[in-house]
Amino acid sequence: MKVLVINAGSSSLKYQLLDTDNQQVLAKGLCERIGIDGKFTYKAPGKNTIDAVDVAMPTHSEAIQAVLNALVDKDNGVIASMKEIDAVGHRVVHGGETFACSVKIDDKVMAALEECIPLAPLHNPANITGIKACQAVMGPDVPQVAVFDTAFHQTMPPVAYTYALPYEYYEKDKVRRYGFHGTSHKYVAQRAAAMLGKSIEELKLISCHLGNGSSVTAIDGGKSVDTSMGFTPLAGLPMGTRSGDLDAGIMEYLMGKYNMDIKEMLNVLNKKSGVLGVSGVSSDFRDLSDAGEKGNARAALAVDMFNYGVKKYIGAYAAAMGGVDAIIFTAGVGENSADQRMAIASGLEFMGVKMDAEANNVRGKETVISAADSKVKVLLIPTNEELMIALDTAALA
Repeated sequence: MKVLVINAGSSSLKYQLLDTDNQQVLAKGLCERIGIDGKFTYKAPGKNTIDAVDVAMPTHSEAIQAVLNALVDKDNGVIASMKEIDAVGHRVVHGGETFACSVKIDDKVMAALEECIPLAPLHNPANITGIKACQAVMGPDVPQVAVFDTAFHQTMPPVAYTYALPYEYYEKDKVRRYGFHGTSHKYVAQRAAAMLGKSIEELKLISCHLGNGSSVTAIDGGKSVDTSMGFTPLAGLPMGTRSGDLDAGIMEYLMGKYNMDIKEMLNVLNKKSGVLGVSGVSSDFRDLSDAGEKGNARAALAVDMFNYGVKKYIGAYAAAMGGVDAIIFTAGVGENSADQRMAIASGLEFMGVKMDAEANNVRGKETVISAADSKVKVLLIPTNEELMIALDTAALA
């Protein structure tokens, strides 16, 4: 089955066309600056690459049309006609408590997505726009499927997702831990089971999705039982520009001292904090590593704080599950920084982790990076959210 995967942002749209029968990517690319001065990128094996060329995209509908035009282009395309696209899978950030799994999109689903907008005001409107654009361009006969970042975490028990606030805020306003990166955590957990040659139902896994946005998830028997992100993706680890967990009293203190309103404060927490805020250098861990090696103490501190935070979550989740069989590193930092993986795993020998420095000296390759006699296996697994979305879409369509 050929599935078009769409990840729509407010002014961008990432896409991949995948063949789920052999799990091959037929084409992929990006539509940028939608509504401004559209830029279009298209890459397909054995075809000419189109790199950030100007294409008029006043709305997401024109962006979708540009994607379809490229896919069926007589010289550069990978399919003969739009009829070869069997279904479309959409990444949707927030499904609230309504969606615990991926779903085929109909009018009821669209209404529920609209109701979730207050939970993800920056993301869900763009996701909805992408869905509507595909429906308008491709027509009613092509199945559309929504795959939610939050759905995988709907298996968390109340003890993990409930905040210690007056309970009516949960009952009336659905204030609770939701968690994100669920599609990534689900994918790498399944790959971990395959690598270990065991049923996922018998494994206790800790998945570390580490990048500009980062989260750690405890996965027991294939189900998420706790995760570091919360009601929003702002919670948990310090990230590229996000603060992660902090004392809420700090907000009142700073807002009063610097005469900030809540929007200004949240902008600081979301856009100016994290490793960028601590280092004053960059939100990119590669820049921080370079600066740290040149003696920049704040850059080194930012990286150390991040690594320390991941290590604490690993210990906490091993305790919560009563043990752990494997720790997974994935996403940009997790897949590419051998130094940070080693720093995070070092000191965990007490719980059965023993790293292999030579095995760990690798980037972006699915492999075991712990020592042969390590009681807890440590795995590097490149994430593939698009494939997970495509497989869920194929199963439903």
